[in-house]
Amino acid sequence: MAMVRFHSTNGQSPAVGLREALLAGLAPDGGLYSPDQFPRLTKDEIAGFAALPYHEIAFRVLSRYTEDVIADNVLAALCRDAYNFAVPLEKVHDRVHVMRLDQGPTASFKDFAARLMARLMGRFLEEDGRQLTILTATSGDTGSAVAQAFHNVPGIRVIVLFPFAEVSLSQRKLMTTLTGNVRTVAIDGKFDDCQAMVKRTFADTELKSLPLSSANSINIGRLLPQSVYYFYAASRLARPGEPIVFSVPSGNFGDMMGAVVAREMGLPVRKIIAPVNDNDAFPRFLASGVYEKLTPSRNSLSNAMNVGHPSNLARLVAVYGGQMDETGRIHRLPDLAALRRDVFSSSVSDERTRETICDVWAKYKLLLEPHGAVAWRGFQDWLETESLDGLPAVILETANPAKFPEEIEKNMGWSPDVPSAMAAAVQQPEDFDRMGADYENFRAYLLQQHTAS
Repeated sequence: MAMVRFHSTNGQSPAVGLREALLAGLAPDGGLYSPDQFPRLTKDEIAGFAALPYHEIAFRVLSRYTEDVIADNVLAALCRDAYNFAVPLEKVHDRVHVMRLDQGPTASFKDFAARLMARLMGRFLEEDGRQLTILTATSGDTGSAVAQAFHNVPGIRVIVLFPFAEVSLSQRKLMTTLTGNVRTVAIDGKFDDCQAMVKRTFADTELKSLPLSSANSINIGRLLPQSVYYFYAASRLARPGEPIVFSVPSGNFGDMMGAVVAREMGLPVRKIIAPVNDNDAFPRFLASGVYEKLTPSRNSLSNAMNVGHPSNLARLVAVYGGQMDETGRIHRLPDLAALRRDVFSSSVSDERTRETICDVWAKYKLLLEPHGAVAWRGFQDWLETESLDGLPAVILETANPAKFPEEIEKNMGWSPDVPSAMAAAVQQPEDFDRMGADYENFRAYLLQQHTAS
């Protein structure tokens, strides 16, 4: 099996191996690393997943990318260590299930990628005798998952930027209460400001001497582990060779791209539903073929999805033969007919999100938080255009409802149960820095942090 190489979506940087792509985060030309080709799993291999635990499925999927990078027995041990929590699939009705990705240490789907990334990067750095600073922006859950996963990993420092007014208290405290090698910075702005500052840092030629990488979904190391739970869900719910439908709440489109990766690797997928909140650049692009990013992004209940220009659209466009740069400019249109055949997207307003939380609880006694509610409503929107035809469908619930207690209390009249790790974090003192959305100030801050380390 040939080693998978990764190229930049901008097409101006040389292809690299997984180790280089993972540690760099962003390609030198500002593009995102994507596989030159997706390794394929056979129908029999995928059917065999039905008898395997999650960590073993993760090993069998990810080992297709780690040839000549990490020994199989080492990867298997890392997967076993990273995935030591449940992945519940809750039946709602007929063959429709909710997959709860909120059982990890920060009660978010981001744990699935961050925990394996931290273990891989830590090992690579140890082998190379190198130090690295992880610089990442978060709209809600990425920051806490990355901070927790990389906390006290030798050779790694973490700096997380977050929009102060747009994350919940529990989301914030899961990262701002950590010390040691983790530093958090509250930005008086929006997520897009945080993400733009991170991207500008990586493109700053005067900072090339700093050993920087990212743990956002711009890093291919985030997408590959996120492909695994789609294989896992299908292995439990679909018959061998039977297509499945996924509804994935989408902000920066990294989670949705995990589904695309799984499909490109051979998983039979009937439809990928990628509903968004009021940040509706993607569904408008699907409908019109014209891409217009939102500046600034719109603040919605599903705050982890408040993204005006999703970075991962560059990868999605590339899968369909097009090219989009990091600014959102399309240099070559993708095959829109194929994209519309495979992917559906709708915009779910805050009003519809609240209605969905109440309606789904009243009908099924299923408690959804805002992101899961967007996924559920997007699935219903799709059902108005196509029939499920008796196939299995999975709606992703990407965070624990306890992360949004005010919204649950407002809609339901009672408070959700709080996971123990979240309850403990909320009681801890915070320590974070704060600044405006000014790149030059942040640049000086970053240099100061580097000098002090």
